[in-house]
Amino acid sequence: MSNVTTKDLNYYLSLDYSIVINKVKEDDHEYYFGKIAELEGCHTDADTVDELMEDLEEVKEEYLKIKLEHNDKIPEPNEMPSGKIVLRMPKTLHWRLAGEAALEGVSLNQYMIYKLSRSLDSKENEYE
Repeated sequence: MSNVTTKDLNYYLSLDYSIVINKVKEDDHEYYFGKIAELEGCHTDADTVDELMEDLEEVKEEYLKIKLEHNDKIPEPNEMPSGKIVLRMPKTLHWRLAGEAALEGVSLNQYMIYKLSRSLDSKENEYE
């Protein structure tokens, strides 16, 4: 008996793709924009999150059907990263970050996570 999985429509529909939802404000209208992160071009918008989720499932199914019809490569969901990263940086930057962490009384690792999260938070606020 073969352990080969047939990668048909049902296979791809059963995968746990990443869904990204953004609330959009344009003039006096608010709506939600959603996309399947791994499937480029697979996106839609709706007035409510419930509508968006329903519409996104329909868009995903149509997207997958077209890809399968044309024998196009279909990406599978990204695996969750481990949270561990090895990072090379200039010695002077390492020295500066280590010094700032010491002044705050936290580990270098904690300080770098704090700085990165602050940077990401400020980027997100630019889009609102």
